[in-house]
Amino acid sequence: MSDSSDRSKDVVPSTPKPTVAQLEAEIAVTRARLATTVDELVTRAQPKEIARRQGENARLAFIDATHTQYGTLRVERIASVVGALVAVVVLIGLLRRRRG
Repeated sequence: MSDSSDRSKDVVPSTPKPTVAQLEAEIAVTRARLATTVDELVTRAQPKEIARRQGENARLAFIDATHTQYGTLRVERIASVVGALVAVVVLIGLLRRRRG
């Protein structure tokens, strides 16, 4: 085996260098993508948007806690919460009576 034939197998064809116009086009695309990303981040960071997302998350958590996966009410959970609220109201009423 000759040494020169082994070297010809290891040579990787070089990729053509991009032209200035191609580089400028790539920069323009990247700049546009970054501008879109920054605009999206600015929108997400606005207090009004944060409050809207938190409200939506709370609503979904409430629905998840009070409904089964089939959409029917979880009566036992609702009854226990109502019972706890009644107990708190009665306790507050008794404490006010004692002080008054």
